[in-house]
Amino acid sequence: MSDAWIVGTASTAFQRHPERSFRDLSEQVVRGALADAQVAGDDVQGVWFGNCAMHTWGQSNIRGQVALGAMFRAGELSADAAVVNIEAACATGSATLAQAVAAARSGADLTLAVGVEKVFHPDDMAKTFGVFVSGADVARRDEWLAFVAAEAARHELAFTPHPHRVVFVDIHALQATWHMKTYGTTLEQIAAIAAKDHAHGALNPKAQYGTPTEAAAVLADKPVGVPGGFTRSMCSPVSDGAAAVIVASDQGLQRLPPEVRARAVRIRACTLTGGRWRGLDEPSIVHRGVHRGLAAAGITAADIDLAEVHDAASFCELEAVEALGLCGQGEGGAFSASGATRLGGEVPINVSGGLVSKGHPLAATGLGMVDELVLQLRGEAGARQVPDAQVAVAQNAGGLVALDEAVCGLTVLERRSS
Repeated sequence: MSDAWIVGTASTAFQRHPERSFRDLSEQVVRGALADAQVAGDDVQGVWFGNCAMHTWGQSNIRGQVALGAMFRAGELSADAAVVNIEAACATGSATLAQAVAAARSGADLTLAVGVEKVFHPDDMAKTFGVFVSGADVARRDEWLAFVAAEAARHELAFTPHPHRVVFVDIHALQATWHMKTYGTTLEQIAAIAAKDHAHGALNPKAQYGTPTEAAAVLADKPVGVPGGFTRSMCSPVSDGAAAVIVASDQGLQRLPPEVRARAVRIRACTLTGGRWRGLDEPSIVHRGVHRGLAAAGITAADIDLAEVHDAASFCELEAVEALGLCGQGEGGAFSASGATRLGGEVPINVSGGLVSKGHPLAATGLGMVDELVLQLRGEAGARQVPDAQVAVAQNAGGLVALDEAVCGLTVLERRSS
């Protein structure tokens, strides 16, 4: 079986792009990734196109064929290359990459993974809200909400979802309050994580929020109305954007120019794990998915130089830090607040700014993580560069199955040895 290599990446700025189309955003990153890899589009043998929200703009099917249609007609992409459309909620980026990697390992010379999103409807916030509502079972909503409420009651915790609030925030708040009660984690520690990521985001010109924020300001920000005290600065914003990654097989890599081969990044593992109905005190999909991905890569926490993790809320980063084995279970708050996960710390986490600062354009998020890590492993990340990074991990999750996300992707990347 062939190895898989990332040879080209690109990302837009993550922000609200009301003036830009799906086609415009898609074309920017595809052309950028092709240029980065120094390959012609007609050499790409397959395209995996990820999107979650295009149906809210009227396009329910053949989304990638529509968004990239002009490039196919102009000969910028091969007319024979099939486009496969993928949706896995906020883990869509990881799902598209996993398929591109599988194709490369099966012998396809060059494959392309694209994620593009326009979530923000400036004139119809109900449509924006609806994208998130449909990330869980809408037909059996009462059933799984009753299960979550029962779990909360079993642990003597509050669960108070509101129809005008995205329920994902309530779920993360419930998980956080359980962690606080069980391990003594504090809201101040979660605020320190958020402040750290906003400081990182200030170093990233593509981040939606580019202003450093102190932990005290995070705590004083607008509350989001959930138990546990989450504030707006601890939660990811509504974002638009796109990202793309070109994956090569061993044979495809050898056909590329020497300077491209020298910058290639090896994909040691690219795994997907499914969510399940679980109790608050049972291992989450993040723990199970990370364990599976690290085992597939043949590495341990000691090998990780940096990571991008799915901090839809800042508590989620704390959970991921524990799942990665960077500290003991229940120690994520203290470990993060110590400065260990800051740029310059023991294992920098979310040097891009993470979802809370960089932004969270759903289908583009996972590929945006990979774009950041590739820059880091190449030594091209500028002011936010992690020195001598060799191994990097991206953890991307999405959707909701009761207390679990529906899908968790774990990608392990390694700098190519000279």
